[in-house]
Amino acid sequence: MAYTDSLFEKHSRFASRFLSSRRDVIVWLPPGYEAGGRYPVLYLQDGQNLFDPATAFGGRDWQAHRTAECLIRSGAIEPLILVGVGHTGVRRISEYTPTRDPARRKGGKGDRYARMLARELKPFIDSSYRTLRGPAGTAVGGSSLGALVSLQAGLLYPRVFGKMALLSPSLWWHGRCILDLVRASRSSRRPRVWLDAGTAEGPDVLADLRLLRDALVEKQWDLRYCEAEGAGHNEAAWGARFGAVLKFLFPPNENAVSSPPAPPRRRFGQHAESSSRPR
Repeated sequence: MAYTDSLFEKHSRFASRFLSSRRDVIVWLPPGYEAGGRYPVLYLQDGQNLFDPATAFGGRDWQAHRTAECLIRSGAIEPLILVGVGHTGVRRISEYTPTRDPARRKGGKGDRYARMLARELKPFIDSSYRTLRGPAGTAVGGSSLGALVSLQAGLLYPRVFGKMALLSPSLWWHGRCILDLVRASRSSRRPRVWLDAGTAEGPDVLADLRLLRDALVEKQWDLRYCEAEGAGHNEAAWGARFGAVLKFLFPPNENAVSSPPAPPRRRFGQHAESSSRPR
């Protein structure tokens, strides 16, 4: 897919003050976007795996746009914008983890990555598209290490991200250090969170997942917990659950859609390969 479809816009080599690598950002706009109104946004990590089998790991993408479009057209979810944030290859592990693991000699840039999402990418998307800008209309998510850094982003920026999609999070990183960050959080906000893993991922994964579940229940977060029977740790499994994630995080008629004037388009130093779709 060359992302020439009118529903897609590609922002190549998005730059950050907080991270050394540039990354591609793919934006999917819902059907009816051109009619006006503002839309919630879901920021998803590992953007290469979401929309296109040619770029997805193992040649199997989530078909996230097809799932979202089907649910929107059927009225099962509210219309939303999907933002796929591409990983940067060899730097993926470092950017997606909360601490440096001495044994692996890498990691620990998750806070910088979260800052990029909250302070650079979100303002860029808000200025370029008609979005609902508050935390109730802003979600962050991903799978595996992408889910791990999404949880860290939600913890660090609770006033930005009010919803999280955590599919098979890599809780094992550096002695389950993310659990300490969850327990140490003092935010009074209670985000809506989808948390899952597949039973075929193994007993250790499920044991870690239940520890996180218990920590979030203690925090009184709005939690939907799922152990997917027979599901493994792969793109096909995550894509199969994506519809259920959307139904929980974005139920229909949750956000009143207003139609204020579109914001002026701001390039933020990026090249956008896109249609002339109205903002």
